[in-house]
Amino acid sequence: MKKIEEPFCPVPKGILLIVGGHEDKGESVENSKPPEILSSFIDLIRKKDNIIEVITTASSVGVESFDDYRKAFATMGFEKVGHIHHDSRLEAQTENLEERLAKADGIFFSGGDQLKLTSIYGGTAFLLQLKQRYIHDHVVIAGTSAGAMAMSTPMIYAGNKDVQQMAGEIRITVGLEFLKDICIDTHFVDRSRFVRMAQVIATNPTSIGIGIEEDTAVIVRNGKDAEVIGNGVVIIVEGFELTRSNIFDNRKDERIAIENLKVHILSKGSKYALPKNNPPHI
Repeated sequence: MKKIEEPFCPVPKGILLIVGGHEDKGESVENSKPPEILSSFIDLIRKKDNIIEVITTASSVGVESFDDYRKAFATMGFEKVGHIHHDSRLEAQTENLEERLAKADGIFFSGGDQLKLTSIYGGTAFLLQLKQRYIHDHVVIAGTSAGAMAMSTPMIYAGNKDVQQMAGEIRITVGLEFLKDICIDTHFVDRSRFVRMAQVIATNPTSIGIGIEEDTAVIVRNGKDAEVIGNGVVIIVEGFELTRSNIFDNRKDERIAIENLKVHILSKGSKYALPKNNPPHI
């Protein structure tokens, strides 16, 4: 039998910064140090005269959200901060932002509702340009809270801690797919979201789950090399060795049961290689 060659998959030149939410923006007068995560976003760009675009589409208070980031970046000495916000898919399809996206050194997705990001940007020229830049250019694409969750596939969009123990109650869809076979969850420790991530991995054992605590982030280089920064922990949930679950039984009021999940707890400086279990994806 003729050997089938593995399809070519380019290694992204861009960097992802995936933030667990509520990152320090330098508001505290007691803390004289610059905010670590936002400072890392700037440092990863590796340019002195940065152009940053903040996308607040996920937020219901886009102007206020942008103003918080504009002030934070200005405090660190960066004034070239643009604001992108769309309230509808039609706006995203008709507004010409090609030149701005081409010039941006860093893109930052704010928090809010991740389903707004996927439903508004999915399949648009706007998203395609972002992905092409991520693959071919040294650009830093960051997201916090909902902006972080939307980067992955599968993407959680519904199911809080009140229902996470019930089989079939967590809702997932396709995210923006900067990371594939990866599920990102944020505010992970603060909002007790471990069980819902376990349920996602039980339904998608090819994927891994990355749960990120607040004021904590994961830097992803080369599409696969992850490093933790910030003040909290990151919890990795793997289902490759999972032997049994009742997720497909989906009987009413039944609590979820899963056996042989593998868990890693990482903190600042920890590194993790994202597995390539589903070629040709990185």
